[in-house]
Amino acid sequence: MSKTILVVDDSASLRQVVGIALKQAGYTVVEAVDGKDALSKLDGRKLNLIISDVNMPNMDGISFVKAAKQLPAYKFTPVIMLTTEAEESKKMEGKAAGVRAWVVKPFQPPILLDAVAKLILP
Repeated sequence: MSKTILVVDDSASLRQVVGIALKQAGYTVVEAVDGKDALSKLDGRKLNLIISDVNMPNMDGISFVKAAKQLPAYKFTPVIMLTTEAEESKKMEGKAAGVRAWVVKPFQPPILLDAVAKLILP
């Protein structure tokens, strides 16, 4: 059974690029356009990983991760932040919220897939 990954980003083109890379690697992808939309997708279905942007309208990535971690079904779901933010303070804020990895855009798909493989348990 393939592993399911939620990709949260307000950029349709970025969701497409990440989605293609993940699907080619054999993952099932669920997409959300911002943190609010992503929370609506957290409906109890099994998610093996969440990849989220930080800067989004309606609800930013860090607020989304904090909210997701309050839900028992997603408390232990690993999160990768895929963002243009590279400041140490943002990374620390993300880590405090429960983010496990930080990938800076622009990114190379093999680097992202490597991070994904490390966080998704077989």
